[in-house]
Amino acid sequence: MADSFEQFVRARTPQLLRTAYLLTGDQHSAEDLVQAALERAAAAWWRVRRQASAEAYVRQVMYRLQVSRWRSRGLRERLDADPPERAGQEPYSAVDLRLSLQQALSRLTPHQRAVLVLRFYDDMSVEQAAEVLGCSTGTVKSQTHLALRRLRETAPELAALVEQEAPDYGHDTPR
Repeated sequence: MADSFEQFVRARTPQLLRTAYLLTGDQHSAEDLVQAALERAAAAWWRVRRQASAEAYVRQVMYRLQVSRWRSRGLRERLDADPPERAGQEPYSAVDLRLSLQQALSRLTPHQRAVLVLRFYDDMSVEQAAEVLGCSTGTVKSQTHLALRRLRETAPELAALVEQEAPDYGHDTPR
């Protein structure tokens, strides 16, 4: 772990920005989120640097800040009657796949997106994700279930990816 805050920021900002982008779905909001989390870490750096992982501390601050933003603004969910047309795209192309995933994630609620980021991008257990988000394990499970179902419905070309990652919670889900 870097001894100085400046070294930590230089080394870990790209990874933090990727996670923040997945949480927010917007580059500018991601940069704001990382900056706010780093401000809090800087204020408590004397304590944070003694922890096992300063990055884990900053990530937890990011998750909690983002959850606070969602709660203060309320959920603004965008529901489309029909999924958008994807004519002309090759679903197996890496670029098209990334764009499809980006569009599909933007259709999830912020809480669903956060749960998927924690569970599958940051590879956290249900219990760890619940602790970070400050909710119950049942909420994490149900939000994961709903998010994966929505991904299946709105982005069928991603079904192979979702099926590889989807845990079985004993729910009857449409496939």
